[in-house]
Amino acid sequence: MQRTGVAKLPLHYGKAPTYLVVRMEKLAREIATIIIDEYGSDEFLQRVSDPYWFQALGCVLGYDWHSSGVTTVVTGVLKKAIIPEEHNIAVCGGKGKASRRTPEEIMNFGEEFGFSDSTIKSIQYASRMSAKVDNTAVQAGYQLYHHAFFLSRDRKWAVVQQGMCLKDRTARRYHWLSDNVKSFVVEPHNAVVCDVKRERALDMTAKQSEGCRKASVDIVKENPSRLRNALTPLLPNGQKTLTQWMLPVSENSGQQAIDSINMPQNINWKTMKRLYEFQPKNYEELLAFRGVGPATVRGLALVADIIYGEKPSWKDPVKYSYAYGGKDGVPFPVDRTAMDRSIEILRQAIEEAKIGDKDKMHSLQRLRAFVPHSLKDKQKP
Repeated sequence: MQRTGVAKLPLHYGKAPTYLVVRMEKLAREIATIIIDEYGSDEFLQRVSDPYWFQALGCVLGYDWHSSGVTTVVTGVLKKAIIPEEHNIAVCGGKGKASRRTPEEIMNFGEEFGFSDSTIKSIQYASRMSAKVDNTAVQAGYQLYHHAFFLSRDRKWAVVQQGMCLKDRTARRYHWLSDNVKSFVVEPHNAVVCDVKRERALDMTAKQSEGCRKASVDIVKENPSRLRNALTPLLPNGQKTLTQWMLPVSENSGQQAIDSINMPQNINWKTMKRLYEFQPKNYEELLAFRGVGPATVRGLALVADIIYGEKPSWKDPVKYSYAYGGKDGVPFPVDRTAMDRSIEILRQAIEEAKIGDKDKMHSLQRLRAFVPHSLKDKQKP
């Protein structure tokens, strides 16, 4: 599976005003109807999975686009605005408790769309795995609290979900798109957008982590007692962190220091035993296993590094600045063609929307204000 983008936003507390939400729902329904009628449901899912288009949509709808609230508000508005019987797309999940209703809602809409039981289960699995990957396989300090799942009658889907980091009061948004399915655990990102790049973040989905992924599987397929016996002499009282028994590495020793970030205090041996009994065939099966969380993934990654010499990637998979130029003026790569298409599709939808001229004018003004100044300058003759 391929994630198509990530955006990092400042946390926003509170709720959007009721009057604004009502206006947003009306305009969102018009935009969704026009895009689906003219381009099809596939195109709408592609647009939703594009972080730039999604952010532009939030701006057009009248919400503060540079805050974490745009994710929860826009997906919530789309959930109310999109009518499955009319648009052939359903929106499941949401923020907090609503996210936990996603499997049930997928089942209900799947039955309404005439999906088989096996298809419904595979879609529920995709929903769960998209969350598992962003919560566990990529660890940059964000805990998911929002999960919106867009499902089409054609059995295709997109995910917009968001994690929170209370330490620096930021949120990171993740986008997934079923059309780009390749692997849940091998570089699923198409674009990662973030204002600040973490100095070190565990990324078990990176190509550089391939050896570490395989070693992690090999470790759990061996009897956990062997691993425990190997580690016990090195862990006095059985409770010290794995990094505490690592010898310091001098610059002239010829050895490589082992990177680490917030490693777990111990190994979850109950989970290790259950994994051994299960015998996962690959890393996706390991990651999907119930009970495997961030601590287990980090612990296995470090053991794979120490024992097998297979290092995981500690590079934060951020490629683009969220603010498209960066609030600090940091250069960033821009896909002009894709960006222009995103803006044009929204502009046309607004022009054709059955709303008042005043609302239409304000929406177009907000869209123009969202376009990066650098692009505006380039568009001038």
